Amino acid sequence: MWRLLKRIWHIVSRPAVHLSLGFLTLGGFIMGVIFWGAFNTALELTNTETFCTSCHEMRDNVFQELKPTIHYTNRSGVRATCPDCHVPHEWTHKIARKMQASKEVWGKIFGTINTREKFLEKRIELAQHEWARLKANDSLECRNCHSAESMDITRQSNRAADAHQRFLFTGERTCIDCHKGIAHHLPDMSQAGLPSHTENTNDIAVLTREFLDQSTP
Repeated sequence: MWRLLKRIWHIVSRPAVHLSLGFLTLGGFIMGVIFWGAFNTALELTNTETFCTSCHEMRDNVFQELKPTIHYTNRSGVRATCPDCHVPHEWTHKIARKMQASKEVWGKIFGTINTREKFLEKRIELAQHEWARLKANDSLECRNCHSAESMDITRQSNRAADAHQRFLFTGERTCIDCHKGIAHHLPDMSQAGLPSHTENTNDIAVLTREFLDQSTP
């Protein structure tokens, strides 16, 4: 009891010290909340289709290729935007992806792909980077919408159903292995040592396009 009274007297006799500490703690908490809110707001603003297409490099090239696809316009009215396919949904993975994408700012500043010719020249390199990223995370962004467990392969073409049974359900391949070119034009695949889908209709994106033409999104 005596210790408690002594402690109270100590606080009362030196209010400035304790009030300063309290205000600093409260101020730090408030500033932390403001910073966190501002950070997440800015993060989400950079995670929209509007932001992605604000640069002409994206708006005039890959975005125009996306528009005619079933991922952009379909009878169900469900649209996959740029971040749906290119930014992970889980927060820590999203931050890591944003950090990786910071180098794209330098590309914008120095005009790495600021013309159609430059874009086409770099296209295979850009595509390979994205394919490698999706391969490494087991096509995480694809699986955010598409679930192997929910697939009704009886509503797919024979070739698509067979491929999914042989490769997807067994884990032998992941989505991006067969579904390159699903939302954007393929680059010159010969530059990557891969067959062109215009020459070999059993490979790459033709399987995808046949499946999408015959199924409901």
